[in-house]
Amino acid sequence: MKFLLDTCTFLWLAADADEVPSRVRDLCADETNELYLSAVSAWEIAVKHRLGRLPLPAPPARFVLEEREALGSLALPLDEESALHLLRLPLLHRDPFDRMLVCQALVHGLAILTPDTLVAQYPARVVW
Repeated sequence: MKFLLDTCTFLWLAADADEVPSRVRDLCADETNELYLSAVSAWEIAVKHRLGRLPLPAPPARFVLEEREALGSLALPLDEESALHLLRLPLLHRDPFDRMLVCQALVHGLAILTPDTLVAQYPARVVW
């Protein structure tokens, strides 16, 4: 299967946090699955770090790259089709980063690994 990591999921996996259920850890460790980290998540991490709301053990540019590679995750760029898909989503979630992740998941046929119940209200497949 193909999975898109929500930003919080990526951060929790990088920190080996207890918030990630064993089922999700198993899916991420399964080499037959493809994991993706969106450029949108990198952007969100950079913004929140700059605002002082997200302390990191390394600068965001290094942290994101190293942790993405450590997880065996592929980078998913933000493409025009995904950006324009935003117009087709109902406004169920106010977080622009999460809404764009939903668009990318829908356009690219990815399931989102997220605990966010608001994201689960969209037609994208959510696994947690």
